[in-house]
Amino acid sequence: MDVVLISIVLAVIAGLIFTAVGLISGSDETAVLVPATLIVVLLGAPPEAVFAFFMSAVLSKHLTHAIPTTLMGVPGDTTATPMLDHANFMRRIGLPHIALRKMISGGVVGAFIALPISLAFAVFLSQFGDFFQENSGIIFTLAAVLIGYFSKGRWASIILIIPLALVIQGLNLISTNILGTGLSISFFLGIAIGPMFTDILLASSASGRALIQRQQPNEYKLAPEKKSWSGYFPNPFKVLTKKQTASVGGTSFLASLTFALSPVGMTALMGEIVGSRVKGQYKKSTTSLSTMNGVTESTYIAETIIPLVAFGIPLSPVAIGPAQALFNAPPVFTTEPVHNLHTLMEPMDFLLYGLIGIIVAAVIAYPFSMNFARKATVLVLKHINQEAIIAMFIGVVTLLAFYEGGLVSVTVTFAMAMVGGLLNRFLGVGIGVQFMIFYGSGWIVTALLGM
Repeated sequence: MDVVLISIVLAVIAGLIFTAVGLISGSDETAVLVPATLIVVLLGAPPEAVFAFFMSAVLSKHLTHAIPTTLMGVPGDTTATPMLDHANFMRRIGLPHIALRKMISGGVVGAFIALPISLAFAVFLSQFGDFFQENSGIIFTLAAVLIGYFSKGRWASIILIIPLALVIQGLNLISTNILGTGLSISFFLGIAIGPMFTDILLASSASGRALIQRQQPNEYKLAPEKKSWSGYFPNPFKVLTKKQTASVGGTSFLASLTFALSPVGMTALMGEIVGSRVKGQYKKSTTSLSTMNGVTESTYIAETIIPLVAFGIPLSPVAIGPAQALFNAPPVFTTEPVHNLHTLMEPMDFLLYGLIGIIVAAVIAYPFSMNFARKATVLVLKHINQEAIIAMFIGVVTLLAFYEGGLVSVTVTFAMAMVGGLLNRFLGVGIGVQFMIFYGSGWIVTALLGM
C-alpha cells in the first residue's frame, strides 16, 4: 500500500481514538501516547506513517482536552492545568461554550503555524547534530540536573540522580543475565505509567487509600450549547477576533522556536504575558485561553520536530515523554546508534506527513468539539468509567512489555513504574527527570562510578 495512503489511514485512526481519549479528564499524555505509538511502530508501519499518526494523536487530544477543562472545570490533561482559572471564570458567568470555542480555535491555528516554523529552526540546528549525538551521555545527565532543579522536587530530584541510575542499571543487568540482552521499551513504559500505577498501589493499600479516596461523587453543571455558525465546519478565524488571532500567531511563533522548556511552563508564561495586556476580565480570559491552547499545540509540535530533525535523540520534555517512541523503540528505532525518524526521513517528509497528521486531526476533532462537546461530555460522565480506561492502558503496557522480553520484561516494567511513580508522587521527581536519568544511566554508572 502507498505510504501516503497508509499515513492517512493511521492519522484517521489516531484522530478518532484520541479525540475520544481527550474527553477523559486527567488522561496523561505520556501514559496514553507512548503505548499507542509503540504499537504502531512495532507493527511495522512506515516511519512517515508513524509520524503522521503521532501528529494526529497529539492535536486531536489537545483539542478535545478543552472539553472537560471548560465545561467541567477539570483539567483534560497536564497541559490544560494553567487554563483552569480562566476557564472557571467563564463557567461562573455562564459562558463555558465560548471558552471552549476560543481554546480549540486557538489550538488549530497554533498547530498550523508551529509545523513549518519549528521545522525550519530544526534544519538550522541540525548542523550541531553530530556533537549532541557523540556526547549524549553527559548531555542527558546535565539535562537531568537542569530539569530536576526546576521541578517540584528540586533537591530530591538532583540527589536521586545517581541512586536511580544505579537502580535502572541494576534492573538492566539482571534482565541481561536472564535474557541475554538488555531492555529498553520496558523502562520507559514503566516510567510513563508510574504515576498511574502508583494510584493503583495506593488504592490497594489500607494505609495509602485515604490519600486518594473520595467521600462523594463530583457534581457538574453543564451549560446548554449555543451554535453561532452555519454548517458542520466552523471557521476558526471567525471564532477568534483579529486581536486574538494575532496573539495566537505571535505566541505560537515564539513557542515554535523553543525545545528545552516545559510545555506547561510555556503555556502559563505566554498566557500571563498576553493576559496582562488585555483589559476586562471577559476579554482577558477568552484571549488567554485561545493563546494558551495555541501555545500548547506549538510547543508539543516544536519539541517533537526539533530534536527529531536536528539531533535524533530526545532532548526536550515532549521528546522524553509522549514522543519517546519516535526516538527509541527497539529493535525498530534506536538512539544508540541513532536509527530513527532522524535518519529515515528528510525535512520535506516531516512537513508533508506532519501536515497530513494535523489536517486529519483538525478535520476530525475540531468540528466534533465545536458541535458535540456537551453531548460528548454527558456521554463520558454517564457511561465511561475512568478506571476502565486506566485498566485498558495498563493492559496495553503489559502486552508491549511482554513483547520485548516476556515475564522478565513485564516484571521490570512494573518495578520501574513502582519506583518512578512513588518518587514522582511523594518527592516530586518528575517523569522528565526520570527519562533523562534512564538515558544517561549508562554514562553515569561508567564515568562517575567507574563500573
